[in-house]
Amino acid sequence: MFKSQFLAPRVVQLFCISNLSSKSRKNFKKVGGQNKPGEFQSVDPLFDEIVGILGTESIGFDRNSPCLFSAMKETKFEGNVGGMESSPCQLQGVCGNADEKKDDIKMGTLLDSENTENRVSSEIEVMDVSPVVHKVIEIVKCEDGLLSMEEKLENAGFRYSEEVVVNVLKKCFKVPHLALRFFNWLEFREGFRHSTNTFNMMINVAGDAKEFGLVEELVQGMEKSSCEKNVKMWTVLASHYGNAKHIGKALLVFEEMKKAGVEPDAVAYRTMLRVLCNARKADLAMEFYKDMVRNEVNLDVDLYKQLLKCFALSGNVDDVHLVGENMIKLAGIPEPQVYGLILKSFCIAGKITESLELIRDLKNKNVSLENGMFETLVKGLCSRDRITDAMEILEMMKKRNVFDLNIYGILISSYLKRNQVSEAFGLFQEAKKYGSVLVTTYTNLIQHLFWKDEFHKGLELYNEMIQLGMQLDSVAVTAVAAGYIRQNRISEAREVFRSMDEMGIKPTSKSYTIFIKELCKVCTADEVVKVLNEMQVCKVSNRHDIFRKIQSYLEKKGEIQKVNAIRQIQRCSTFYPISSNELNDDHCNQSELAQKSETNPMLQRQSACFVESATRLHHYPDTQEVHQVLSSSDDWCLIQENLEKLNLQFTPDLVVEILRNCGLNIGIALKFFSWIGKQPNYSHNEQSYNMAMKMAGQGKNFKQMRSLFYEMRRRGCSITADTWTIMIMQYGRIGLTDLALSTFGEMKLSSCKPTKSTYCSLITSFCGKKGRKVEEAIEIYQEMIQAGCAPDKELVETYIGCLCEVNKLLDARSCVESLCKFGFSIPLSYSLYVRALCRAGKLDEALALMDEIGCERNLLEQYTYGSLVHGLLRRGRLVEALEKIKCMKQLGIHPTVHVYTSLIIHFLKDRDINRALGTLEEMKEHGCQPTIVTYSALICGYVRLGKVTDAWDVFRHLKSNGPSPDFKTYSMFIDCLCRTGKSEDAFKLIPEMLQDRIIPSTINFRTIMHGLNREGKPNLAKVVLNKKLDLKRRRQVIT
Repeated sequence: MFKSQFLAPRVVQLFCISNLSSKSRKNFKKVGGQNKPGEFQSVDPLFDEIVGILGTESIGFDRNSPCLFSAMKETKFEGNVGGMESSPCQLQGVCGNADEKKDDIKMGTLLDSENTENRVSSEIEVMDVSPVVHKVIEIVKCEDGLLSMEEKLENAGFRYSEEVVVNVLKKCFKVPHLALRFFNWLEFREGFRHSTNTFNMMINVAGDAKEFGLVEELVQGMEKSSCEKNVKMWTVLASHYGNAKHIGKALLVFEEMKKAGVEPDAVAYRTMLRVLCNARKADLAMEFYKDMVRNEVNLDVDLYKQLLKCFALSGNVDDVHLVGENMIKLAGIPEPQVYGLILKSFCIAGKITESLELIRDLKNKNVSLENGMFETLVKGLCSRDRITDAMEILEMMKKRNVFDLNIYGILISSYLKRNQVSEAFGLFQEAKKYGSVLVTTYTNLIQHLFWKDEFHKGLELYNEMIQLGMQLDSVAVTAVAAGYIRQNRISEAREVFRSMDEMGIKPTSKSYTIFIKELCKVCTADEVVKVLNEMQVCKVSNRHDIFRKIQSYLEKKGEIQKVNAIRQIQRCSTFYPISSNELNDDHCNQSELAQKSETNPMLQRQSACFVESATRLHHYPDTQEVHQVLSSSDDWCLIQENLEKLNLQFTPDLVVEILRNCGLNIGIALKFFSWIGKQPNYSHNEQSYNMAMKMAGQGKNFKQMRSLFYEMRRRGCSITADTWTIMIMQYGRIGLTDLALSTFGEMKLSSCKPTKSTYCSLITSFCGKKGRKVEEAIEIYQEMIQAGCAPDKELVETYIGCLCEVNKLLDARSCVESLCKFGFSIPLSYSLYVRALCRAGKLDEALALMDEIGCERNLLEQYTYGSLVHGLLRRGRLVEALEKIKCMKQLGIHPTVHVYTSLIIHFLKDRDINRALGTLEEMKEHGCQPTIVTYSALICGYVRLGKVTDAWDVFRHLKSNGPSPDFKTYSMFIDCLCRTGKSEDAFKLIPEMLQDRIIPSTINFRTIMHGLNREGKPNLAKVVLNKKLDLKRRRQVIT
């Protein structure tokens, strides 16, 4: 039990990052938190001492104590099946990077119990699901009948209690728009009144869908209904805001809870601490942790792990030791387990010096060192490119006759990642002498050999595994099946894949996904459909992305009948969401730095509308059927006739999905919207109007957009903040900022309160190149802050970047210094400022700012390393840039994709193609995969050097293997071709853009037409003009 009266955390003080005082620690030796330039010189003697410890007779290895250390082995060494989709060489790493943006290694289940979609809802006491609940859920989720959900519920005549409603909502996380309809229907149900628990559950569903506008409406609804706002409600809010990285908002919710007289309980504290740890807000997490200790709030082992990792990644070594001390004294966790967790957190953060210090201290305390600790140390050394040192650890363990399969697997994987194949196979052969090698190690070697086009060698290893009688897993078998497909040996691939049944292995959804994606590259449509049918027979849950992939493939092949067959299978399938682990696998090799190009990411975002995002979670099989009709002809009369033959029951949600899938045919889509609105037994709602307005704006049909707005108001539909935001965003998107500002004024006059999305859209528009209004941007930003809306990282980047470009550095500095109020750490805040200065060409100011920071400089340099190198190269200061890269390497920080790409661009500008290609190869050798920005620079470089054929080869490689060309890639390629007299080739890119659903801009067409006229090809220029007019006609309303 904890004290009844909690000491409230000082949330107001949390906004201003405090400097924590250090306590003396008896059980732990203090280690400096920041790496100095000469640190690695001091590490070597320390490392030699550790090796000496390993070589002494006094040290004890407990070979039979894996149970104690097994709690620390959540990070398993597994083959990366997801990596096969692009490059099998990208095997799963053995130790995480202390990267600001991504951490590929998880210490336990980071969101074990309280951080799943129902983690907070599980605190709400509900009854077991009853037959009534099952029947209600069937009605809510079934939309195929002629009657609406509401009519069916009315006719069913059920009695609704609080327990029944909570249980129904609890089953609707995948279909939040249906949950909302059910919830709203109950408001008008005689004899039923929503309670705190039903509101809490609906807030949880909306928060899980990240629809925070709706969340706020529900909270207001609780007030109107006089429902108590209990601690569970506040915890739900804080949890969802935190999971969406709105840390400032989560902290404000926590403060509001206390102001409302509600005392936070243990769950609330643990939720906030978990949120802060996941967001890497170490200083704020320490403040909360101290309050939890004072109030005797218990933490579980998983939360302790998150806390240790957060502090280690932030460089707060003293805080790591403090938490470790409390784990032993307060939580009663055995010392060896605590030391193992501390070691693991240091290795994940790349703190090798601290790791070695810890091992030396344990030796001095005569603590027995388990094999698992050295496995962790080897992982850490490999992650910092100290594989030679890791090998020394292995050699010392061999002298002690200690053999660890996991350590061999880690080292082999590390050598493969560096493309040092001979060293990897040398260790592999050595490991086989000591005993059986792990299946995952075999799989990694096989994948690498397949990637190197050494299929037969990989196959030999697979046969060796079978001959040795090893227990194979689905990862290994799928890897071999995929290898056969790439050799175009389809029958053998199918035979290997089916062999899983004989081995007693059940193919997973992910195994089928990889198998089908490989088949789509080389096989006929029949083969693909056959495999999908097998999935149905085996009752394997079909991931939604499988159907998308197959339908896209069949449509490109022109197999329309088979597309319909796939839709039929899809209708019969049970859908499950893609797990967070699968999402991490799919995206683990994508670098966020690649997205930091000159394009403004904020302008590309769509407004957050509840039903719009909810329908993305729920599939409508009839959407494609209607889309087929709408895209079949330009004759609206013929289209209308075919629509009437479909005999479908249209709902507003289905209409929204149809509009969303219309792509370039905006004119036809709006005609369809007008036609369906006149049909009997149908009426548009707010969401369908919002989608139609958005489409009209995207097609620059602003008159039609306004007309829809007035029609919406005439029909009594609710004009929400989302409606206004859509209009503001569409005006601002193309630089019509005067109209955007005027619409914002109308919105406030209508008593509609602007949301954070509204403010963000307006500020982003004002900061853009077209229609820039800097003074207005500053004014609106201040208004947003006063309204209690916390800015997010994207908005801050855009806003500060604009201020730096127009030389308003005082305003930019003021903005940066205020960010701590919203949960931004000091290094992150200043890194955004440094990045903005570098992009604005103010390199000297950026370097001067770095000198001002003082004690935070080392951490800040890690954040801004790529930006500074980029700024130096833009100024032509290559020597300084290379020196900077060298210094960072000495600190164990290796070049990122951003740095490599900047070097390649610089060399290409200097027409030094050999150094550019050399940098590209080095980039790949170090496991850093080129992004679309890298390839775009390479394409333009080839064209400028007159190597147009090579440029087209790179472009074709992107089209077939990815990453897919984006708008900027196409635009740069078109511009370069036209500048070098290849305008006719540039025109060939327009159909490819349309095929990729990328809309060519007016500038794209103008560049090609000017180029063709310049080259004496006026007739072809007229063809380009006609193509442009045709596209414009398709995107406008047909009259």
